[in-house]
Amino acid sequence: MSIKKIREELKRLKSEERARALQRFFKTGPGQYGEGDRFLGIRVPDLRRLVGEFQSVTVAESLELLRSPLHEERLLALLVMVRLYAKGDRARKKEIFEAYLENTRFINNWDLVDASASQIVGDYLSDRSRKPLYALAGSSDLWERRISIIATFHFIRRGEFDDTLKVAEILLSDREDLIHKAVGWMLREVGKRNLAVEEDFLKRHYAAMPRTMLRYAIEKFPETRRQMYLKGNI
Repeated sequence: MSIKKIREELKRLKSEERARALQRFFKTGPGQYGEGDRFLGIRVPDLRRLVGEFQSVTVAESLELLRSPLHEERLLALLVMVRLYAKGDRARKKEIFEAYLENTRFINNWDLVDASASQIVGDYLSDRSRKPLYALAGSSDLWERRISIIATFHFIRRGEFDDTLKVAEILLSDREDLIHKAVGWMLREVGKRNLAVEEDFLKRHYAAMPRTMLRYAIEKFPETRRQMYLKGNI
């Protein structure tokens, strides 16, 4: 399918009212994290449906979409890349992983990261050196840092927690709220599978953790235990 046809279908699904709401939701105003991002106003389920319909889209075409100024085109591109990656052989997976890291400047909002990082970066690194994670964690770019921690969700699902905890330690002093939320979320996911591992990390670091990170990490704790962490009574 040509990029022109894809864009025609996206145009058919657009909604100016939803686009305005999404621009507020994703903080696109001056100085905000999504400054200048543009939306068509297309629902995510509709984009996921299109992924199934656009079976002939290539990696090159998905990269062309990824470089679009329109948010939904970038999200659709990433969803297509996730599908191509999942169905690809070893060479195709390597191609998509490398293309992903070469184009992180276009993976520039939290939903874009969350829809793709664990499925591509996490999966690719599952049986390889994890060094790329730490390069991303040390990046000056907010979205690359978010990729570094969200990618570890793939390892968490396999019962592997070490890299999540190491990346979390690197990001403890991060100034961005979206990193605090992502780290807290991944720590919570660790706790769902092994509470003792999460609590060991929290006992060592909770006093220095940003409040939002801590709240996300302990969100599912019993209220009494949650208050102990919040009040520093551990």
